[in-house]
Amino acid sequence: MSEDVTFCGVFDGHGPQGHLVARKVRDALPLKLLSSMHSYQSRQNGSGGACLKGNLKKSDGSPEDRLNCLWKETFMKSYKAMDKELRSHPNLDCFCSGSTAVTIVKQGPNLFMGYIGDSRAIMGSKDSNGSMVAIQLTVDLKPDLPREAERIKKCRGRVFALQDEPEVPRVWLPFDDAPGLAMARAFGDFCLKEYGVISIPEFSHRLLTERDQFIVLASDGVWDVLSNEEVVEIVSLAPTRSSAARILVDSAAREWKLKYPTSKMDDCAVVCLFLDGKMDTESDYEEQGLSSATVQSNHSGNAIETDDGQKTELYLPRNFTVRSSEESDSYGRVAAEFEGNVDAVSTEDQNWSGLEGVTRVNSLVQLPRFSEERPNP
Repeated sequence: MSEDVTFCGVFDGHGPQGHLVARKVRDALPLKLLSSMHSYQSRQNGSGGACLKGNLKKSDGSPEDRLNCLWKETFMKSYKAMDKELRSHPNLDCFCSGSTAVTIVKQGPNLFMGYIGDSRAIMGSKDSNGSMVAIQLTVDLKPDLPREAERIKKCRGRVFALQDEPEVPRVWLPFDDAPGLAMARAFGDFCLKEYGVISIPEFSHRLLTERDQFIVLASDGVWDVLSNEEVVEIVSLAPTRSSAARILVDSAAREWKLKYPTSKMDDCAVVCLFLDGKMDTESDYEEQGLSSATVQSNHSGNAIETDDGQKTELYLPRNFTVRSSEESDSYGRVAAEFEGNVDAVSTEDQNWSGLEGVTRVNSLVQLPRFSEERPNP
């Protein structure tokens, strides 16, 4: 598209094939968004009719309204097509595996956001006094949100938390205490798609101002241990912009070790978008103003460090969002210490919410006792 358009996304997989689902979505969804936008633009330019499914006519409303309408329909169509492709994929089993997505498009001063799951986007901005503040741009789509819970229950899905983790609401099948998905929307997870879990994204639009400095997209592994304010502070204090995402990921890894000493670290993926478009001269992303980094758990619980900017075809190792029989029973706890060699920015007196040093919150508890077929009622 035009030079003033930038796309960023973070995708966090869960389940036995979660790493493959996340990689597939990462590779395919941006292309679907681009194709859909070009298709809608050509239709509008050719027909001059209504703005897609909305009531806004091409001759009505501001250019921003029309652009917002275009991007909303683009996100909706692309997410639907992505989930459809996953369902029919011949070599990828997404029945009990899936992925979150938090995706943004910056076009000039306009910021368009589409997201599902519990990955989050925040923005660092300056207030009237020139101090940095954190603005949360997305909502963590957890099953206990009233609208999400109502939809799931209407579809016969069940929403409740386990006794040993009462602050983690999960989605369960009507006839089995599985899989216990800790989010209300996701790509894949087709065992729950008839029971209220959807892949329709939440969409929002924001007009950026000169006070807005940067946007951070990250998987829940970061937000489990760092607050929005702490993330903004860490990125603001990074010695170079190109190192911001790496420092943030390392900070999250250190906090995992401190706060969850008996738990496996969750995968942490971060993208930082600096809104003035400038970067350090040594950065590979100088033109786009992007900084990205990931840390993933391998099977031994140690950290694997990767920089997306250095490796275009990144292999995402399996994460630990499903508790295997070797690790615990269906209601057990994972207890494997993370031992990473982490050089992180220290943050003191941190406010955080979650399970204080007890265990890692997994996105899935266990797989259903059936494979592809539901039992007869």
